[in-house]
Amino acid sequence: MVTGPDVSVIIPAYQAAETIDRCLDALARQTVPWERYEVLVVDDGSSDGTPARVQAHAGVRLLRQAHKGPAAARNLGVEQARGEIVLFTDADCEPLPDWIERLAAALDDAAVGVKGAYLTRQRALVARFVQLEYEDKYDRMAKEPEIDFVDTYAAGYRRDVFLALGGFETAFPVASVEDQEFSFRLARQGYRMVFIPEARVYHLGHARGIWAYCRKKFRIGYWKVMVHRRHPDKLWRDSHTPQVLKAQILLSGLAALCLVAGLAWPPLWWAAGALALLFLLTTVPFVGKAWGKDVPVALVSPGLLLLRALALGSGFAVGLVANLGSRDPWGETDRNG
Repeated sequence: MVTGPDVSVIIPAYQAAETIDRCLDALARQTVPWERYEVLVVDDGSSDGTPARVQAHAGVRLLRQAHKGPAAARNLGVEQARGEIVLFTDADCEPLPDWIERLAAALDDAAVGVKGAYLTRQRALVARFVQLEYEDKYDRMAKEPEIDFVDTYAAGYRRDVFLALGGFETAFPVASVEDQEFSFRLARQGYRMVFIPEARVYHLGHARGIWAYCRKKFRIGYWKVMVHRRHPDKLWRDSHTPQVLKAQILLSGLAALCLVAGLAWPPLWWAAGALALLFLLTTVPFVGKAWGKDVPVALVSPGLLLLRALALGSGFAVGLVANLGSRDPWGETDRNG
């Protein structure tokens, strides 16, 4: 009797002609036999030749939609998937050969969600900082017996549970935090998710410059307001976000306010200096860890950590103002939990 694949790998792709070949080549070299998994690419209205690049890869299923964003693309992929397990990665990622095997093995009756990890070959200083930033979070998550935060660059779910909870929230217009919101929804329902650091993908798209990095952090901060309106308990703690980051956002914001207010009352500049010193002290653990891996990154880390805190905090503040008085963007009823 002919049976379908056990695993469906879903890749949303938008203007991905430059990277999709490397992603699909990596997925063709998996340790899992080809007949046990399928690869679906959901083109999100690309105009750069992405569909043609995908069609050049034998056995890869191409789905198309008008440009609606990655959340909608992933949901479409799950709807069309044939596997009981659905895995997600991005078009600018190269999974290691055992990526499918490791993620699929972790999904059983006890765990319905699983998260892998990033690697990078990028040499730009900011990109190397971003990688160490992720590794710092991985160190924290590796100590947790279960997690509540799964990123879609290396993720897996049981398909039936994913569909039962309604999939990713498509109200987010760009790739930002829809994966976080879905993870929190799963956790609220009591489902178990685990971190498998050995399930790794090389990322080709870490931010390479300061402006791109700050813009991404600002956007995340902005959309987190929507997430925390639905999951206010996660504002205080989740398995991915270091608690020190929240202190850094508060300290940097207060220091900036004191600097500006100091124009009217100069003694506040002393307060700004004291807050800046406290901020610097909070960066010591990260700098120490980075020093053992990449000394140039360690040297610039305090400045980049300050920019991270200011960008996230500014985005969150703008998001709060933008949402004042607005109704729940997902409607009055909770989305399956």
